[in-house]
Amino acid sequence: MNATEYWKEFLKQHPELGNRTRPPAYYYGDNKIVADECAELVLQKVKRATTSSLWWFQQHNDPLPQPGDLAIVTNWEGDAKAIVKTTKVEIVKFKDISPAYAFIEGEGDKSLAYWRKVHWDYFANEMKPFAETPHEDMELVCECFEIQ
Repeated sequence: MNATEYWKEFLKQHPELGNRTRPPAYYYGDNKIVADECAELVLQKVKRATTSSLWWFQQHNDPLPQPGDLAIVTNWEGDAKAIVKTTKVEIVKFKDISPAYAFIEGEGDKSLAYWRKVHWDYFANEMKPFAETPHEDMELVCECFEIQ
């Protein structure tokens, strides 16, 4: 089911939301394997956080997520899998990410070492077309969420 159809079904089950416009839909990561795995982790309530670079929001002139925001999580193909609600947003430097945060992000072995490696690689790929590179002091948008 695509995001629009999924949202319509969700609104039927949550009439208190009225005719609220469809929230953004996206997948996690930058490839099919990661996107599909992360969508499944969200469904299992293992993945309860996500991290983006503040640089990305600034580069795309996008507003930061806010507590209460809704989003539709999809797999790589765009099939809607879940609706999540942002519960907390913090700006944290890469070097200051905690083991507890890495654990609730829920990917891989949930360790800080795993988190640091895959996120460093992701941010490097994201910034490469702009001739920029990640660094230990780069600010990250750490977003906690719950499945709806």
